[in-house]
Amino acid sequence: MNKGVIFITGGAGFIGSHLTDILLKRGYSVRVFDNLSTGKRSNLPLENPRVHLIEGNIADAVAVAQAMNGCKAVVHLAAVASVQASVDDPISTHQSNFVGTLNVCEAMLQLKISRILFASSAAVYGGNGEEKAIGEDTPKSPLTPYASDKLASEHYIDFYRRQHAFESAIFRFFNIFGPRQDPASPYSGVISIFADRARNNLPITVFGDGEQTRDFVYVDDLVQILVQALEAPTVDSYPINVGMNHSTTLNQLIAALREITKCSPAVIYAPARAGDIRHSLADNKKLATHYDIKNKTSLKSGLEKLLAHSSVH
Repeated sequence: MNKGVIFITGGAGFIGSHLTDILLKRGYSVRVFDNLSTGKRSNLPLENPRVHLIEGNIADAVAVAQAMNGCKAVVHLAAVASVQASVDDPISTHQSNFVGTLNVCEAMLQLKISRILFASSAAVYGGNGEEKAIGEDTPKSPLTPYASDKLASEHYIDFYRRQHAFESAIFRFFNIFGPRQDPASPYSGVISIFADRARNNLPITVFGDGEQTRDFVYVDDLVQILVQALEAPTVDSYPINVGMNHSTTLNQLIAALREITKCSPAVIYAPARAGDIRHSLADNKKLATHYDIKNKTSLKSGLEKLLAHSSVH
């Protein structure tokens, strides 16, 4: 039984392709809209007749509406995810990261689609709440065009919810990791870069003293949450942190990678980068209240899966 077509913007990327896999297993068809700037065809099982990839630009309103026609719900992941790119070129990243969101909302309105899941970011908090777990009510202080676009998109999606009865689930992702993150990209997640270098026993560069902390979430745990949001009878409209309320220092991460790979890569400590947040930890009470996250993947288990996948690809 086909449960209908889910539209995933950025679906050929790291998170979108994992979501595609699980939706296919659950009986959905998936229409992926991606410009393949960072996504890859090879991430998708295109031999499956229930997967359809449409190459297009999220900033092209007509292309978005044409591609979305006939879908039952939208997962909006497409973005230029590089904070640095948004600093270097705020105008073109704004087209993808904010105007793209407006195009998605307008296409949904035109096609009478009401359910949208939106990938926001912990970047909306800036450096606020660094000394403790960050709750959703922590003051917002976006420090970059990327973070500003994510926060503006949240507000616009909420406008469409109030004005046009959208069913919107907004998720603020913390540090997501897993297979298919490109370690060759300087903007990729720190785990993917560190894991690739540890496996090859190459020096690892840490900006700062390595005691900065992050809240890491394995990609399979994230997509399980997204599926729950797609299938729930109703969704809660307020933004929800996606983190595990577990703090890991970069030094602890390197120690875990050394243990798993049985390699001892050298660690080079470089000066801290301007604007880097020192501590990031999610208060995830809302997430745990509304979604089943009991069987979450431990950091060690997630690293083992990532390294196993890397060794066969």
